[in-house]
Amino acid sequence: MDARNQQQKTSNFHDFDTLRGQTVTQLKVKYRELFGDESRSNHKQFLVRRVAWRLQAIAEGDLSERARQRALTLAQEADLRLTAPRSQPSASTGLPRRYRDPRLPPPGTVLTRNFQGKTLTVHILEEGFRYEDHVYRSLSAVARQISGTQWNGFLFFGRSLDFPAEALNDEKRV
Repeated sequence: MDARNQQQKTSNFHDFDTLRGQTVTQLKVKYRELFGDESRSNHKQFLVRRVAWRLQAIAEGDLSERARQRALTLAQEADLRLTAPRSQPSASTGLPRRYRDPRLPPPGTVLTRNFQGKTLTVHILEEGFRYEDHVYRSLSAVARQISGTQWNGFLFFGRSLDFPAEALNDEKRV
């Protein structure tokens, strides 16, 4: 009996290999034969896996009725989430801490740049950038206001995109 099982498993592996070589149309026909229903999928890998699973279930035996009932009970009792849980703000401050790009100079730094014959100064704040008594959310917004076109703020002010802010030496602390 053990030799017969071994021979059947070898035969199944051969069947699985031949499945990979079949076209989607051939796999859909095989799916219909095994499941008695049309497949809604045209994805070859999905069809190969489903047909292989069904062939294996037929050859080695499917789940027992008791196991099926238990799985159905567990599925019905499960508390399913349709959306990911929302993260809770930290209890200490009550407000979520805003992300600060590590490439930015520390608050209090003044960036200077010559542009079209004018010397521009931008003050780095904790929550934004001040240019001409107006606060902007990003360096790119400041660069857009100054130049009138879309710019990467780091490039406009001569900042390296991959250097940490502490490595830059031409900025002044107030």
